[in-house]
Amino acid sequence: MEVGDLVSAGMKSEIRVGNSLNLKDIPVGTVVHNVEMKPKKGGQIARAAGTYVQILGRDSGYVQLKLSSGEIRMLRGECRATIGVVSNPDHKNISLSKAGRKRWLGRRPSVRGVAMNPIDHPHGGGEGKTSGGRHPVTPWGKPTKGHKTRSKKIRMIL
Repeated sequence: MEVGDLVSAGMKSEIRVGNSLNLKDIPVGTVVHNVEMKPKKGGQIARAAGTYVQILGRDSGYVQLKLSSGEIRMLRGECRATIGVVSNPDHKNISLSKAGRKRWLGRRPSVRGVAMNPIDHPHGGGEGKTSGGRHPVTPWGKPTKGHKTRSKKIRMIL
């Protein structure tokens, strides 16, 4: 896109970078971003710098999308998406160089659980440099690293 380009978000918008349409109206093979997961909910997929989703096909009111992770998802055709790729793909290559620059961005230091007291973290405590003694967990005891977060229950999409 260039400065001064017109962007439209109507039903009859043409297929041009920056325009927002329903997934069912976008041709197969098109690259899109800012995709809704449920109609009228707002974009949730492919919003980070340099990300995009590719439309693979359509089937009985649903559209198949290939995410950047390689996952293929089926979303309703009434969900909206913006055509094109999110700009600034080199964002991931920025090196902050020092802890102070991270602080300027408002990010506070992260302290390891094994460096804390037992009252502060499940990995804390012990004599000397002991290393946790249990599977990795959050400060509240919820498992991390390899613990499945997806439920096996089949949910109907509204």
